[in-house]
Amino acid sequence: MQFPAMLDRDESILAFNTRVLDWAAREEVPLLERMRYLSIVSSNLDEFFEVRMADLLDAAQNHIHEGDFTERQFLSVSARAHELVAQQYDILRYSLYPALAANGITIVSHGERTPEQRRWVKHYFETQVRPLLLPVSLDPAHPFPQVANKSLNFIVKLAGQDALGRSNSIAILKVPRALPRLLRLPPHLSDGKDQLVSLPSVIRAHLEELFPNREVEQLSQFRVTRHSDLAVDEEDVSNLRMALREGLQQRHYGKAVRVEVSSNCPDELAELLCRQFDLPPQSLYRVHGPVNLVRMSLLVDLVNKSEFLFPPFAPAYPQALRGVDSIFERLKQGDVLAHQPFESFDPVLDMLREAVNDPNVLAIKQTIYRTGSDSELMLLLRDAIRRGKEVTAVVELKARFDEEANINWAEKLESVGAQVVYGVVGMKTHAKMLLITRREGKKLKRYGHLATGNYNPRTARLYTDLSYFTADDVLTGDMQRVFVHLASQSEIPRLSRMLMAPYTLQDTMLQRIAQAGRAAAAGKGGRIVAKMNALTDEALILALLEAGQKGARIDLIVRGACMLHAQVPGLSENIRVRSIIGRFLEHSRVFYFGIGEEEHLYLSSADWMNRNMLRRIELAWPVTDPELKTRIIDECLLAYEYDEALSWQMQADGSYARPPSPLDHPRNVQRALMTRYLGAGKGAGKKGRKKAGNP
Repeated sequence: MQFPAMLDRDESILAFNTRVLDWAAREEVPLLERMRYLSIVSSNLDEFFEVRMADLLDAAQNHIHEGDFTERQFLSVSARAHELVAQQYDILRYSLYPALAANGITIVSHGERTPEQRRWVKHYFETQVRPLLLPVSLDPAHPFPQVANKSLNFIVKLAGQDALGRSNSIAILKVPRALPRLLRLPPHLSDGKDQLVSLPSVIRAHLEELFPNREVEQLSQFRVTRHSDLAVDEEDVSNLRMALREGLQQRHYGKAVRVEVSSNCPDELAELLCRQFDLPPQSLYRVHGPVNLVRMSLLVDLVNKSEFLFPPFAPAYPQALRGVDSIFERLKQGDVLAHQPFESFDPVLDMLREAVNDPNVLAIKQTIYRTGSDSELMLLLRDAIRRGKEVTAVVELKARFDEEANINWAEKLESVGAQVVYGVVGMKTHAKMLLITRREGKKLKRYGHLATGNYNPRTARLYTDLSYFTADDVLTGDMQRVFVHLASQSEIPRLSRMLMAPYTLQDTMLQRIAQAGRAAAAGKGGRIVAKMNALTDEALILALLEAGQKGARIDLIVRGACMLHAQVPGLSENIRVRSIIGRFLEHSRVFYFGIGEEEHLYLSSADWMNRNMLRRIELAWPVTDPELKTRIIDECLLAYEYDEALSWQMQADGSYARPPSPLDHPRNVQRALMTRYLGAGKGAGKKGRKKAGNP
């Protein structure tokens, strides 16, 4: 059901990607970074089609006109997606390619190659490519081959007859995924410039050699995107890990939801592909350039010139932890905050490393959502087990597109004796927490780490997030009760200070919103400022609308999808929505409520989405330390309200107005925070520098 001030979620996601794409068009962004943003949008679109499009496509194919997914929505979302893809390729063709060429960076087509370059390409084709190619001519004994999700292929129409005298005219050629999509020409062949060739053009130049005695009449590259959201009935499987492994094997061959072809693909071949994959015309995307722009990120790595990249930034080691001999001893003095990526993720590793090496540490418990495939943190947990410590890992196997990495880590941890559990049946464990139990005299003392982001050192350099270190007995006691619940699925934990979804988080947020509205209506002042990645939970949206109508001033900093329609006269004029798009991905979740003279500030792992509130294990915790509270409000809320360089503001028609100022404007919130911490980590002391290393 669409409410009067509710925007379409899928179109909101596409609108977010339009804002990201703007960074590929902005000339003040370094050239190779612009290419990276172009690839990021393509990667985002791939995930959008893999996860969001299947239900809309089903509605269109079955002519459904009512419900959550309708044929009209499919047509509207498809039209918007086509517009976005067209914008991408226009930026590539008319802006990025000319700018790259002006700086000596070119992708050399077959027709532009010198005779020497053609000989080099032919040698590469014969030695590295051709042995991996297997053209399949279609006939009753050779049906259309299985085409994997997002793989690159050629479809070819041939003239003449095969060796047996048959006129099977259509052939399919899969492009090996193991080969790089871009190749750098050797320096002696590129006249000192950065000249590259694409793998598809290498194959295209020698395509007829693969079909001797046949003429290639028509051809096109094509790429199929398939529905890839794994669905496993946890109530009906005896081993979730094995069920997911089996599901991963099928993911590459799910229902087709999109087919991309070259812009000059003949109609005959395009129609054949649509029939083969049972797709309507709206699901066919003709592109004026490489069929897979995600792989164009390889150009950034191959060229890798500092003058075309963002200046390097070294995060500071948190001031409160510099020079301390023990993080545990420091936390006894009070809580510590780290604001990534402006401050380093190293203290998290240092805290865990200290626990591993401390003979008085008895137990370590941690949630694992997205840690990466080469996580130092996971290696530390394995080392802790070898040293005789009790290690409990709550591994979320269903973290979308990280399932395989997490399954592998679960098996590795189990193999050395960790207690591995998978949380509550039917719910993802999205909460981020690390709990360390230490013997101190005759007592046991707990030390905890909570986070708005993942335990992933790589993304901690790219995402804005908050790390919260504490030895507070009440807060760590709540963490212990949450871990017990995740391991045993016992009764709902009674928490003293923390909020936990799906039990108390949404209700408490609704209560705080309502309290702010009542305070505003009574003339006592009601203020809400909330920062998150997405706002799509209808109950929270309606509560915000009601509070705004009662006079509460509401500022929402929502990076991605936002279904609340702000600035609508008579309905939501007291609500402002802004989206910050910058060098770093805005990822922190911060919720502030001013209720009369009271102030409540929460950090959280959860966005305000229905799934996070009702179908996931999420946490939020209050920040009560006055100094930390002031710092969070200043750096994560107020600074973002005054940004003029990165902030897109929602208008009354639901669109977003582009930031009014260039990136070098003083009110660039990310640049201001970088400047605040710039150089602060130099000479910051041994802790985190020698052991964890600079990120």
